[in-house]
Amino acid sequence: MDADSHNLPDKRRKGRRQRGQSLVEFALVIPLFLVMVFGIIDFGLGLKSWITITNAAREGARYAAVTCGETTGDAAVIAKTEDAAADLAGDVDVTVTNCPGESTESVIVEVEYEYTLITPLGGMLSFLGGVGLPSTIALSSSSDMRVE
Repeated sequence: MDADSHNLPDKRRKGRRQRGQSLVEFALVIPLFLVMVFGIIDFGLGLKSWITITNAAREGARYAAVTCGETTGDAAVIAKTEDAAADLAGDVDVTVTNCPGESTESVIVEVEYEYTLITPLGGMLSFLGGVGLPSTIALSSSSDMRVE
């Protein structure tokens, strides 16, 4: 018997151990990887929602500043603001202050939106570390412009 045929079973055993080790490493790393990917996805979509409501508040305030003389009321400004935030999944709450108003006074448009996480990030974080995220996050923005 030569030395190579004698060591053959040890090489097979070593290959099985390495596959088992890779599986354990994968099982330890995949939850952290998923938390990172889900966090990136939800952060990006949440940021997009916040930018959308910020732009909607600005659009509404600009529209109110130009048209909120004696004729236009809150309803037209709210409709214009909601149209600017139309690509959001849920409802937006719009509050208009000082419309119609006097020239040189500021009209204020506030927009609130509940962003709902689309990934199971909150559940995964509570499972991993005991600290979870709420399923919704309140976003708000306001803009004021002087009535022309």
